[in-house]
Amino acid sequence: MTSIERTAYPRFKRFLSARELHVFYTPQPEEIAWTSGLVRSDSHLLAFMVQLKCFNRMGYFPRLDEVPEAVVAHIRRDLGLGEDVAAVYDSERTWGRHRLLIRRRSEVVSDMPAARAVAAAAIREAAGRKNDPADLINVALEKLVEGSFELPGYTTLDEMASAIREEVNSAIFALVVERIGPAGVAGLDRMLITAGGPGSKSDYNRLKRTAPRPSWTNYRLQIEHLRWADSLGDSRSWWEGIARSKIADFAGEGEAGDAAVLGDYGDAKRIAILAAMVYAAQQRARDDTAEMFCRRVGTLTKRARLELEELKKKQQKVTEALIVNYRQVLEHLDPYGPAAAQHAATLEMARKTVEAAGGFPEELARIDAVRATHGDNHVPLVARHFRKDRSSMLAMVGVLDLEATSADRSVLQLLDYMREHTMLTRDHIPDRISVLDEQGRPVTYPETGEQRIHVFDTSFASENWNRSIRDRSRPGMFVRRHLEACVLTYLAEELRTGDIAVTGAQAYANWADQLLSPDEVAAMLPGFCAEVGIPATAAGFRADLHERLDAQCRATDSAYPDLADFTIDELGRPSLKQLRAAPPTPSAQAIALAVRDRMPERTLMGILARTGHWLDWWRRFSPVSGSDPKLKDPFVRYILTTFTYGTNLGPAQAARHIAGVSAHELATTSARHVTIGKLNKAIADVVDAFTELDLIKVWGDGSVVAADGTQVDTFIDNLLAETSIRYGGTGGIAYHYVSDTYIALFSKFIPVGVWEAVHIIQGLLDQQSKVRPGTIHADTQGQALPVYALAHLCGFELMPRVRNWKDLNFYRTSAATRFRHIEALFGEPGRNVIDWDLIERHYDDLMRIVLSVAAGKISSVTLLRRLSTYSRRNNFYKAFREVGRVIRTIQLLRYLSDPQLRRRTTAATNKVESYNNFSAWCRFGNEGRVRDNDPAEQEKHIKFSTLLTNAVIFHTTLDMMSVLRQLAGEGWEIKPEDLAVLSPYQTMRINRFGVYATDEITITPEQYDAHLPDIDLTIPEPVPSPAR
Repeated sequence: MTSIERTAYPRFKRFLSARELHVFYTPQPEEIAWTSGLVRSDSHLLAFMVQLKCFNRMGYFPRLDEVPEAVVAHIRRDLGLGEDVAAVYDSERTWGRHRLLIRRRSEVVSDMPAARAVAAAAIREAAGRKNDPADLINVALEKLVEGSFELPGYTTLDEMASAIREEVNSAIFALVVERIGPAGVAGLDRMLITAGGPGSKSDYNRLKRTAPRPSWTNYRLQIEHLRWADSLGDSRSWWEGIARSKIADFAGEGEAGDAAVLGDYGDAKRIAILAAMVYAAQQRARDDTAEMFCRRVGTLTKRARLELEELKKKQQKVTEALIVNYRQVLEHLDPYGPAAAQHAATLEMARKTVEAAGGFPEELARIDAVRATHGDNHVPLVARHFRKDRSSMLAMVGVLDLEATSADRSVLQLLDYMREHTMLTRDHIPDRISVLDEQGRPVTYPETGEQRIHVFDTSFASENWNRSIRDRSRPGMFVRRHLEACVLTYLAEELRTGDIAVTGAQAYANWADQLLSPDEVAAMLPGFCAEVGIPATAAGFRADLHERLDAQCRATDSAYPDLADFTIDELGRPSLKQLRAAPPTPSAQAIALAVRDRMPERTLMGILARTGHWLDWWRRFSPVSGSDPKLKDPFVRYILTTFTYGTNLGPAQAARHIAGVSAHELATTSARHVTIGKLNKAIADVVDAFTELDLIKVWGDGSVVAADGTQVDTFIDNLLAETSIRYGGTGGIAYHYVSDTYIALFSKFIPVGVWEAVHIIQGLLDQQSKVRPGTIHADTQGQALPVYALAHLCGFELMPRVRNWKDLNFYRTSAATRFRHIEALFGEPGRNVIDWDLIERHYDDLMRIVLSVAAGKISSVTLLRRLSTYSRRNNFYKAFREVGRVIRTIQLLRYLSDPQLRRRTTAATNKVESYNNFSAWCRFGNEGRVRDNDPAEQEKHIKFSTLLTNAVIFHTTLDMMSVLRQLAGEGWEIKPEDLAVLSPYQTMRINRFGVYATDEITITPEQYDAHLPDIDLTIPEPVPSPAR
């Protein structure tokens, strides 16, 4: 049976807040009048009203003995009834009649056979895409609510979901087994057999392999792994027509188990699970191979640049010697010099000077060497560094199925041509070939009979590369080694930008194939545009952006004389004074000190246990198969597992300090019961409960979020770990989205070398709490032109704290636009003008992409990584860039002209930076290093840390509220502006170390109080900044 807590089926919470009782269970005057006229006794009135309010809230009739006493007492008190009045019926007939009246009043469809049919149809349709029974039940609930049906009992829906899921999965398993065939089935079954002695692993474990760091040796091994994975069969044909989400669920179930677990499955299910793992392994191997190739190319190119710098240093002495020699020659050739009259003698002296320096050949060679390293042209040096990787890179091209995502195939054509000449040793190859027909015969022009010649297009390459791949002494020929380095370099670049895709991959797949169809876009567009507040036509969108930009430019120009902090000097150089934060008032300091001193002592284990009792976040965890956990005490095990990974102690260290649990039990629970998706839901449970606390009103309203990353050390034998120049250390970036109320809405683990702005939108789309921020703050890493555009189109306002704003271009609405005060910001007259025609022309493309992102068809991370300035053919990038120019100009002008906005931006980014430090404090184990090489496990570590940190923030806020009630009871004057300076990032009273006793886990805490009814929490509006 699926736990009801894991679904959206309406139920009574273990603890009901005063706000929930007031909002959902307070009888309204018309309800009181209606029920009072239909009953003859107080007990019937109470029972009738309890049924009415519960039905309105839950959509079905719970048994009266299931209704919490807090609900009954609240309704009894509001009805003015005595404490001795009970909500009971003395007749089933009256009980049934009241239910019938409530159904009629609520206008619900009380037809259980019809409701079950609707639920069954919804579950059957969803079972082809979803595998978790809780998700299937939620789909059924959504359809029932849409149809205004009275909800069937939970057991009915649970049994229905389990039966239909089993039926649909069995059909899928049978189909896959049939497609694989007997020989393939036997091969997959052999994967569970361990061949060899102790310590050897089965091929089943090999399927779980993640890519190591991109060294030369590992790159070769990765290509061999891809070949091995492909040798297992054509998994794409096995799973053709089956939803990718379903395949991912099956593969995840297989990867979470072991060979013994799979051996207990039925034959069809076991083979299908292995087949899904093969599909995932082949897809992952392609992505990892392409990623490793791109990383190797980047490493080798970097080495060429470093070599250039070293050569420049070495050539410094040569350059100085050449200058001395050249000066001596000039002295001898000086027409006004003493030897000018004797021309022949002068030439002889110059010759002797050159000979003394080493001779003409030596001097010319030295000059050529200096010329080769002059400037920043590292291209001639790249080929030498590619020699070692050359064979592996060419082998990779033979293994991967590469496809151009546009009509331009110039790189792939040269790649094929280059591979044809792989075994040649000569230095030059022709830059053109004869065109042949299918039989290999030369093709001629019918008019002239001349043979058709194909000249390879190298326009994709830079000027430096085009010079390097050709030899002026050999016209019509390529320099083979340089050509190979050039083509491989641009192959890596076009893989990154999406101009070339890898068939059968996921991250490197053709992203245009993942977009919604034009018909789907047309159906969704009006509703989406209305929701986010943008026009639904190309002309309207253009006009709206034009009006926004013009209005902001005019407003800033008009306000400029009154701005005290923003100035432009006589030379047109802008400057912005740094705002100084006002020191806290004495009363605020007193409140903060009193709260700190009175905070109770807590332990991290106790905090997790109490929040688990209160919020039930732990119920999000369950076996990956979707069944309920069969652990002896799931609550205790899940609390201990969260503590183990949230503190980063790891199972081995935690087991040494916690009695009654082994390292294997902790590690297995994390691997088999906790996924990234389940952690996201648990985090959202804590966030949603946090939003109900009164104290957070003085910190913010949840409409603002700040995103920032902090470097976390990891093991290095993986593709994610890199050395960070910005942060120092080797690992990845824990990227947090922190609300203006101090709690983290979402976290993810991203590579060091990726511009953080690429990830900023996706986190807001993926976070599952009820908080819906509209404004995103970040630092300089959080901004890029396509990101500004995507944020605007998704309905978000991106407002980063840009450090280098003086170096950015401001854009005009037209070439003729001029401003009285801020003209210097926009550069030379007539320049930096928005291309409005481009925006209008590509409006349909923009909306297709944005709607695809909103619908989850494509990740915004994938999109933004492809929308790169390096793409020569990507018109999507040009359109996003142009919209981004409009939005960035607007936001920069707002930032410069609004001191309060700058204060809010600074405050938000300061909060996320403080959160990073507080999270690191909670994640104290193993010196903060994530001791795992699997990127998925690394991300789980970060999310466990976020869950623990949020639980601490929630619990600390409750403790602060308790102290504030004490202070208010003692007569303290508590002003909301004084409370605004408090922070829940408190560490003094939390014990991280020592023996981790589990006594607190089994103690059921009292209900917490989320309210501060006696304290005014309304903060006055800020005073405007003085004029200059």
